[in-house]
Amino acid sequence: MRTAYSVKTVRAAERALMARLPEGALMQRAAAGLAVACGDLLRRNGRVYGSRVVLLVGSGDNGGDALYAGARLARRGAGVRALLISPDRAHEGGVAALRAAGGLVEEAAQVRTDRIGRVDLVVDGITGIGGRGGLRPDAAALVRAYRATGAPILAVDLPSGVEADTGEVLGDAVRADATVTFGAYKPGLLVDPAADLAGALHLVDIGLGDELPDVPDLEALQYADVTALLPVPGSESDKYRRGVVGIVAGSARYPGAAVLAVGGALRGGAGAVRYVGPGAGAVIARHPETLVHTGPPSKAGRVQAWVVGPGLGDGTDAVSAVADVLDAEVPVLVDADGLRLLDAAVVRSRTAPTVLTPHAGEAAALLGVPREAVEGERLAAVRELAARYRSTVLLKGSTTLVADGTGRAPVRVNPTGTSWLATAGSGDVLSGLTGSLLAAGLDPRDAASAGAYLHGLAARHASDGGPVSAQDVADAVPAAWRDVRA
Repeated sequence: MRTAYSVKTVRAAERALMARLPEGALMQRAAAGLAVACGDLLRRNGRVYGSRVVLLVGSGDNGGDALYAGARLARRGAGVRALLISPDRAHEGGVAALRAAGGLVEEAAQVRTDRIGRVDLVVDGITGIGGRGGLRPDAAALVRAYRATGAPILAVDLPSGVEADTGEVLGDAVRADATVTFGAYKPGLLVDPAADLAGALHLVDIGLGDELPDVPDLEALQYADVTALLPVPGSESDKYRRGVVGIVAGSARYPGAAVLAVGGALRGGAGAVRYVGPGAGAVIARHPETLVHTGPPSKAGRVQAWVVGPGLGDGTDAVSAVADVLDAEVPVLVDADGLRLLDAAVVRSRTAPTVLTPHAGEAAALLGVPREAVEGERLAAVRELAARYRSTVLLKGSTTLVADGTGRAPVRVNPTGTSWLATAGSGDVLSGLTGSLLAAGLDPRDAASAGAYLHGLAARHASDGGPVSAQDVADAVPAAWRDVRA
């Protein structure tokens, strides 16, 4: 599992470790790892010896890391040039080390960016994890000039200009091709919009492990974690033991939502699916194994979980169906139209688990804020939603986030998302898939996390780098499941 910690936590761990180490040892560990990563990038496009490396150096420890790493590269035959953005506050030891190794140190303000020449690698050491707001105009102009060279940019700890704890981008920021981070991942490296600027991530172990708390601020599941969660039928299993999920979805206007949600549930491993709604004909035509009922949901038969909302519309029947499902004493997933029709007080008072699966616009409506506020502060938004509704919340988007209503568990970020999932009906498939995992007995946070993981993996399978439909994604869920369990 990939875990991330806040700036406050990382700094406390660094202080505890530095108290036991010789002065400067921690920075040398970071610089050594950074130099290795720089060398790897340079070798992909040629070699270290004779390459030309530019360091963009700010006033913090990240600038020191870049300077010491530059010194190591210079001793290996690279031509290293450091541009000091704040010369009077640059790391003195790092400057001295680079000069001693044969590197060139200049004031950035004196450099003519219209005569850059050949560059093989740019190292972003402008701001560190404590940086706030976007880049200053002079630094932003420097970054743009070197980005225009086409040379890869490697960020030190995180791209300068992004918020380490939240993933916000509040102004100009570096778009890195790769980021080398030290000791622990920071939340902003895993959460958009900042995560989109980080490029490939590489974690350098500097010895913080024993100093970090057991519970991180953020975590991302990997294959092995999802494998451990997925239910596999035993020899004594039957359709009821595997889990029966009820789907209340679709309308005259959106009949396909019912088909997609049921398909997601069936391919997600449900032992049986009970469908309630006006789309029974379309559902049976596509999925003849589905058990259909005219409603209300409470009369449809036994289920272990309900999914309500995809394509439901907003008529009186839809309002009644959402209320009926929320009155059930089993886990309930609410999506799409169901999110608009739910009674917040009823959701908060439920004793059985509730999972809400909004996209940014729906989350904004639930919180009463502009959509831009959710998109810019996704981590804060998902935490606030989970706390306000006392529910597990799966916030869909470029990086899907899952938070539980207690506030005690780390927020989970899904690493398998792909932009090809931005297609009509994709969320309906995710709802059915996650509902099937709820019915199988996974706790809401695990069901939402595993559902998002499989959903993203299925889209990657289906797309193979090209466009996909929601039905393509649903059809690829079994392949994703097999991949995880391989």
